[in-house]
Amino acid sequence: MPAVTPRGGSRRRTISEINMVPFIDVMLVLLIIFMVSAPLITTGLVDLPTVGKAARQPDKVVEVVVGSDESIKLRIDGKDAGRVALNRLAAEVKSAQEGGQSVPVVISADKSVKYEAVIKVMDTLQRAGVQRVGLAVKSTS
Repeated sequence: MPAVTPRGGSRRRTISEINMVPFIDVMLVLLIIFMVSAPLITTGLVDLPTVGKAARQPDKVVEVVVGSDESIKLRIDGKDAGRVALNRLAAEVKSAQEGGQSVPVVISADKSVKYEAVIKVMDTLQRAGVQRVGLAVKSTS
Protein backbone atom coordinates (compact mmCIF):
# COMPACT_ATOMS: atom_id res chain seq x y z
CA MET A 1 0.00 0.00 0.00
CA PRO A 2 1.18 3.40 -0.82
CA ALA A 3 1.91 5.81 2.05
CA VAL A 4 -0.57 8.58 2.42
CA THR A 5 0.95 12.03 2.67
CA PRO A 6 -0.93 15.25 3.03
CA ARG A 7 -1.23 17.32 -0.05
CA GLY A 8 1.33 19.99 -0.47
CA GLY A 9 4.02 17.81 1.15
CA SER A 10 4.50 19.96 4.27
CA ARG A 11 4.87 18.33 7.66
CA ARG A 12 3.99 19.89 10.99
CA ARG A 13 7.11 20.92 12.91
CA THR A 14 7.28 21.16 16.69
CA ILE A 15 8.25 24.55 18.06
CA SER A 16 11.18 24.24 20.44
CA GLU A 17 11.12 27.85 21.64
CA ILE A 18 9.44 29.11 24.83
CA ASN A 19 7.14 32.06 24.47
CA MET A 20 8.34 34.63 27.06
CA VAL A 21 5.52 37.15 26.65
CA PRO A 22 3.10 35.52 29.17
CA PHE A 23 5.94 35.15 31.69
CA ILE A 24 6.83 38.84 31.37
CA ASP A 25 3.17 39.83 31.73
CA VAL A 26 2.81 37.85 34.96
CA MET A 27 6.01 39.35 36.37
CA LEU A 28 4.86 42.91 35.57
CA VAL A 29 1.51 42.30 37.26
CA LEU A 30 3.28 40.96 40.37
CA LEU A 31 5.62 43.97 40.36
CA ILE A 32 2.67 46.36 40.26
CA ILE A 33 0.93 44.49 43.08
CA PHE A 34 4.05 44.71 45.28
CA MET A 35 4.59 48.38 44.45
CA VAL A 36 1.00 49.24 45.42
CA SER A 37 0.93 47.11 48.59
CA ALA A 38 4.41 48.02 49.95
CA PRO A 39 3.45 51.47 51.34
CA LEU A 40 0.41 49.93 53.05
CA ILE A 41 2.46 47.49 55.14
CA THR A 42 3.20 48.81 58.63
CA THR A 43 6.68 48.29 59.98
CA GLY A 44 7.12 46.33 63.18
CA LEU A 45 7.90 48.38 66.25
CA VAL A 46 9.97 47.12 69.16
CA ASP A 47 8.81 48.41 72.53
CA LEU A 48 12.04 48.94 74.46
CA PRO A 49 12.09 49.55 78.20
CA THR A 50 12.77 53.08 79.33
CA VAL A 51 14.65 54.39 82.29
CA GLY A 52 12.52 56.43 84.59
CA LYS A 53 13.10 58.10 87.91
CA ALA A 54 11.81 56.40 91.02
CA ALA A 55 9.33 58.29 93.15
CA ARG A 56 11.45 57.70 96.24
CA GLN A 57 15.08 56.75 96.62
CA PRO A 58 15.68 53.52 98.58
CA ASP A 59 17.05 53.88 102.10
CA LYS A 60 20.05 51.66 101.45
CA VAL A 61 21.74 50.74 98.18
CA VAL A 62 24.48 48.16 97.67
CA GLU A 63 26.53 48.94 94.58
CA VAL A 64 28.90 46.53 92.87
CA VAL A 65 31.44 48.42 90.76
CA VAL A 66 33.27 46.55 87.99
CA GLY A 67 36.41 48.50 87.09
CA SER A 68 38.14 48.74 83.73
CA ASP A 69 40.59 46.04 84.82
CA GLU A 70 37.62 43.80 85.78
CA SER A 71 38.29 44.29 89.49
CA ILE A 72 35.21 44.28 91.70
CA LYS A 73 34.58 46.86 94.41
CA LEU A 74 31.69 47.04 96.82
CA ARG A 75 30.10 50.38 97.65
CA ILE A 76 27.44 50.65 100.35
CA ASP A 77 25.39 53.88 100.43
CA GLY A 78 28.08 55.68 98.43
CA LYS A 79 30.94 54.65 100.74
CA ASP A 80 33.64 52.31 99.46
CA ALA A 81 33.77 48.98 101.25
CA GLY A 82 36.90 47.78 99.42
CA ARG A 83 37.78 45.24 96.76
CA VAL A 84 36.09 41.88 96.70
CA ALA A 85 36.95 38.67 94.85
CA LEU A 86 34.23 37.20 92.63
CA ASN A 87 33.93 34.06 94.74
CA ARG A 88 33.35 36.17 97.91
CA LEU A 89 31.02 38.68 96.27
CA ALA A 90 27.75 36.94 97.10
CA ALA A 91 28.59 36.56 100.79
CA GLU A 92 29.70 40.19 101.07
CA VAL A 93 26.54 41.46 99.37
CA LYS A 94 24.31 39.31 101.57
CA SER A 95 26.04 40.62 104.69
CA ALA A 96 25.72 44.20 103.37
CA GLN A 97 22.00 43.66 102.87
CA GLU A 98 21.79 42.62 106.54
CA GLY A 99 19.07 40.06 105.94
CA GLY A 100 16.81 42.53 104.13
CA GLN A 101 15.95 41.11 100.71
CA SER A 102 14.38 44.41 99.68
CA VAL A 103 17.74 46.22 99.60
CA PRO A 104 18.53 46.76 95.90
CA VAL A 105 21.87 45.76 94.42
CA VAL A 106 23.07 47.91 91.53
CA ILE A 107 25.85 46.78 89.20
CA SER A 108 27.78 49.62 87.60
CA ALA A 109 30.60 48.94 85.19
CA ASP A 110 33.17 50.93 83.29
CA LYS A 111 32.41 51.53 79.63
CA SER A 112 35.44 49.52 78.51
CA VAL A 113 34.63 46.39 80.55
CA LYS A 114 33.70 43.27 78.61
CA TYR A 115 30.06 42.33 78.78
CA GLU A 116 31.07 38.87 79.98
CA ALA A 117 32.53 40.27 83.22
CA VAL A 118 29.26 42.06 84.06
CA ILE A 119 27.26 38.91 83.33
CA LYS A 120 29.53 36.86 85.60
CA VAL A 121 28.86 39.29 88.46
CA MET A 122 25.11 39.25 87.80
CA ASP A 123 25.06 35.45 87.55
CA THR A 124 26.98 35.09 90.82
CA LEU A 125 24.51 37.31 92.63
CA GLN A 126 21.45 35.61 91.20
CA ARG A 127 22.77 32.12 91.98
CA ALA A 128 23.27 33.24 95.58
CA GLY A 129 19.62 34.26 95.82
CA VAL A 130 20.00 38.04 95.76
CA GLN A 131 16.55 39.26 94.69
CA ARG A 132 16.79 42.84 93.43
CA VAL A 133 19.72 43.09 91.02
CA GLY A 134 19.83 45.94 88.52
CA LEU A 135 22.23 47.73 86.20
CA ALA A 136 23.23 51.35 86.62
CA VAL A 137 22.72 53.46 83.51
CA LYS A 138 23.93 56.88 82.55
CA SER A 139 21.14 59.11 81.33
CA THR A 140 21.86 61.13 78.21
CA SER A 141 19.63 64.06 79.07
